[in-house]
Amino acid sequence: MVDLSGKTAIITGAGQGVGFGIACAMSAAGANVVLAGRTLEKVENAVAQIAARGGNAIAVACDVKAPADMQAAIDVAIKAFGGLDILVNNAQEVPLGTLDEVTDEAFTAGFESGPLATFRFMKLSRPHMAARGGGVIVNMATSAGVRWDMAGYGPYGAVKQAIRVLGRAAASEWGAENIRVLTIAPHALSPGLEWWTENFPEEAAAFTKSIPMGRIGSLEGDIGSAVAALCGPEFGYLTGATIPLDGGQANFD
Repeated sequence: MVDLSGKTAIITGAGQGVGFGIACAMSAAGANVVLAGRTLEKVENAVAQIAARGGNAIAVACDVKAPADMQAAIDVAIKAFGGLDILVNNAQEVPLGTLDEVTDEAFTAGFESGPLATFRFMKLSRPHMAARGGGVIVNMATSAGVRWDMAGYGPYGAVKQAIRVLGRAAASEWGAENIRVLTIAPHALSPGLEWWTENFPEEAAAFTKSIPMGRIGSLEGDIGSAVAALCGPEFGYLTGATIPLDGGQANFD
């Protein structure tokens, strides 16, 4: 089992879904976790659940479109736990729809909360990681960015593909400081996916059938545990990669 004892991680969008699953898995591996989310009540509830399991967790309100909120989250991590080792850029406003349906405002919000927020948070985190002798940054992509049929996924895929490029650049530029940057593309039973499954059962069944492993991943066991492992020393030579955690559905080649 991966051991992240003594490490401190900030996870954005950690009040529910994939972010919460990652926070739970990292805490279970021994990390101190700072759960950042736009709605403080959500991350406070998430922290309470982790604390009930014996983990060290702190909640912080953070809108990833606000640079001051990002800096505040880092300040909380430094004050509470003495440093920063892991950053998970998970929060994202998703501009879903066809090109005609997605407004300029929705696309801009997707860009600001996605690649721009990732760009900012990575740069704010870098000096603190370098001071600790290195660190790991995990960013989020999507298989929607590599679909053969992009109809209805253009704006969403575009902002997520930009995040992949930024991650590759950070891995190249900061590797000498032992800062690794990875991108994951998960399928998981998030609240949003559960809603979609309940409201569009036929489409959801077809989607699940297209996954070679025949199921959608669990938040903590399949996604969170994999991310925690990737942040451990066993993967210390892996950086700049996009890793699909999707049961074999997507082809990123």
